[in-house]
Formats: sequence, structure tokens, C-alpha cells
Amino acid sequence: MPGTTIPASWMRLLRSSRVPRLCARRSNGAASLAPGSTIFALSSGQGRCAIAVIRTSGPASGLALRSLTAPREPPPARSACLRLLRHPRSREPLDRALVLWFPGPQSFTGEDCMELHVHGGPAVVSGVLQALGSVPGLRPAEAGEFTRRAFAHGKLSLTEVEGLADLIHAETEAQRRQALRQLDGELGQLCRGWAKTLTKALAHVEAYIDFGEDDSLEEGVLEQADRDVRALEVALSSHLQDARRGQRLRSGAHVVVTGPPNAGKSSLVNLLSRKPVSIVSPEPGTTRDVLETPVDLAGFPALLSDTAGLREGVGAVEQEGVRRARQRLEQADIILGVLDASDLGSPSSCSFLDTVVAPLAAQSNKSGGQRLLLLLNKSDLLPTNAGPAMDPALPPHQLLSCRTGAGLDSLLQALRTELAAVCGDPSTGPPLLTRARHHHHLQRCLDALGHFQLATDLALAAEALRQARRHLSHLIGGGGTEEILDLIFQDFCVGK
Repeated sequence: MPGTTIPASWMRLLRSSRVPRLCARRSNGAASLAPGSTIFALSSGQGRCAIAVIRTSGPASGLALRSLTAPREPPPARSACLRLLRHPRSREPLDRALVLWFPGPQSFTGEDCMELHVHGGPAVVSGVLQALGSVPGLRPAEAGEFTRRAFAHGKLSLTEVEGLADLIHAETEAQRRQALRQLDGELGQLCRGWAKTLTKALAHVEAYIDFGEDDSLEEGVLEQADRDVRALEVALSSHLQDARRGQRLRSGAHVVVTGPPNAGKSSLVNLLSRKPVSIVSPEPGTTRDVLETPVDLAGFPALLSDTAGLREGVGAVEQEGVRRARQRLEQADIILGVLDASDLGSPSSCSFLDTVVAPLAAQSNKSGGQRLLLLLNKSDLLPTNAGPAMDPALPPHQLLSCRTGAGLDSLLQALRTELAAVCGDPSTGPPLLTRARHHHHLQRCLDALGHFQLATDLALAAEALRQARRHLSHLIGGGGTEEILDLIFQDFCVGK
């Protein structure tokens, strides 16, 4: 403000805004960022809440902090202090807020950052955002811009950025665990280890090209490089043969409920989804189209599909529903076959066992094959101490009563086992490949290693290793096009 004496502590704070300017484009393909720009945004959720978090990033963050909290002393770095916020121009009080100051490069983005924890009323949030907009050099952030700056400053690798995006969008326990592992950098560390192996092998090959006729090289240099590359091929092949479990974990496994009419398929869908997705009626053929709903099944994401009862339809509409049901069965990852436990001898039940269950049971649980769970519903209608469990002609099955809920816990446990096989268990084993981009670069890396093995010239062998290493670099963010980066960062909300 004119005529206001700036305390020496504020001058030190301004001089501490020492974030280096970003180039128009980093050499590793990072985002193009306007040099010297400072961004601000609401980082917590929209709507009325107890606390809302507003943050800034950029060299003018210190100026914004001073403008809203003067004449009080600035807070110590990374310490929360209570401050009265005022509009920079009118000096009208806005709110009492917790203020945090993160001088770069020790911040999330690597730049000077400020956080304001204000009361979450819409009027308060709007007033503070308007006040920040009046500070010279500040502008509203775009979607994902905070994280993009963190990537540009080397605070996060590209796989860690993807893990952060997955964590924000995680809806199930398994998705949360997988996203945390990727955010912790497990996949990036694995790729960097592979890249180190390739660098060492490339150095040996190039050294042999340059000094192969000298006596200064150790014996077996090329043989060691070949052994390292072969071991890396095995490791890459193992990760690529995961049947795309990681991608299913992100998007959800496809679980299809099928069976003859009136077996209780719609009741099962409603029970698993915990809401009335499908109409339940004693009239056969009630469901005539495929009804889909995303659900959390035993901690795993799934797309649950209710389908028409499999029988020869009595009308054109039901026949089309049956056709769609059979088409959806071919696309399923897990099939829940439902039969009426009290009517297993009916023609429709026998036909379903012969034409659907028997072929699926023969190939179920094979690598890459569809997985089948056979459920005998309406177990509450069975006589006491009697049931189909002793029938040796039936394949492995589970008893269930959608009306009483008996057998539901056992079903959920079985589903958890099947979903862990389809999606991968994020709590154990190596990090999963959660995106098609990961598969693409690892496959191209493996292809390049194959060219190395077939190369008849050492110069071609060295170039194959360079290609392989380049694809690993692209995977963790050491290169890539602006379009790919835009697709990755567009998943983020404004303020992240």
C-alpha cells in the first residue's frame, strides 16, 4: 500500500523467492510453462465445507502472502500460523486463516508456494480467490498445473504423476493401494534399474567398438553384456505377461451375471450393488437388455452387468436381449452363473448347465481365460438337511439366498479371490502396469532387445540398446511429446 513501510522481514521473504525461471520447453519433454508466472486455485473440494485449502505456486507467492496478511510478520517456513486475511486493495477483512509458507525448492512444485486454510463457506472462498486475483503477477491455475510444475521441476516422475492421478480418482481399497505404490515410485525405480542395466551393457559394447583391438579391456565384456540383456528380456517378458491386470484395476473388471430366467440374477445384482439397479419380478423375461453399474466388490472395482435370461425368446425384443446377453458373456472377465437351487431339474437349468456352465468350467481359471463362479440361488427354499451340494453331477458351486443374504460373505470372499487373479493384488508382488502407455514402451523396449540379439554388427547392436533405453526413459518421463503430457495431466482437477 502507498505510504506503508515494508518491514525488513518482508524484504527477506521477497528476496527468498528464488525459483529459477523455466525454459519454454525442458529438454526431457516437460510442459511448456510461462516463465515467472504465479498460479492460484482452490485445492480442496467445491461446495460448503468446514475448511477449504487455497494455494499458490510461483515467484509472486511471497508478494501474495504479504499482501493478504500485512502488517503481520511472515510465518516461518513450513509452520502453520493464524493470520487475519485482508483484501490487498480495500484492506477489508476476509477471514481468519491458517497460513503456511513453503519456499522453493523445498515445496511440492519446487517453486515458492503458499497455502491458506480458510473457512469453507462459498462467500469466504470466493472473496479470498478474488483477492488473490487482484495481486499483480497472479493468475488462476489450469487443471493439473500444480502437478505439471512439480514434474517440470523434477519433483515427480511421470509414473509418479500417474500414480497421483490414480490416487485422486481411487474408489476402492485395491485402487488406493496400487496408486500409493505407484506414487511412491516403485514402477519408476524398477524402470530406472532396468535403464541402468542397459546403460552398462551399452557402455561395454561401445567400449569394445572403440578399444576392441587393445589389450586394456577385460575379457568377456561382450559376453557379460549379452547375459545382462538376456536377463532383462526375461524380466520385461514377465511384466508384459500380466494379462493387463493393472489396467483392469484402474478401469474395473467386467463381471457378468447370467443364467436362465427367474433364477434371481437381478436380485443378485441389486444385492451386490446395494441399490435397486434392476427390476425384480416373478415374471420370466423381465430383464431384456444389459443393465450395467460400477460397484466395489470386496475392495476391487468392477462393472457389474445384469443380462437377459438365456432361453429361446418368445418375442423379438426378448430374443434381442438374449443375443446381447450372449455377446456380453464373451467380453466378461468373470461370469457369475446363477441357477434356481429349488428347480435344478427344469429344462432351462439343464440347458444352461450343458451349454454355458460346462464349456466355461472346462476352461475356467486358465491363464487369460474367463473365470466362472456358479451360484445356486434361493437356497432358503430347500428342505432342511437337503440340497444340491451332494449332487456329483454339478460342478463346484456356492449356495446363496438373495432374499435372506445367506452365503453372501462366502460369495464375496470367492469374488475377492477371482478379482485378485484378474486385476492383480496391489499389496503383493511387483508393481503393476496400469496404463496402455506402460505396456507400449515396455513392449518397444523388448522389441529393441530382440534386435540386439539378432544384430550382426556391433554398431547396430549398440543402436538397439539405445532404442531400448530411450523407451524406458519415455516411460518414466525422460522424454515424450507435448500431446502425451497433455493427455496425462488433463485427468487432474484444478488446484492439483
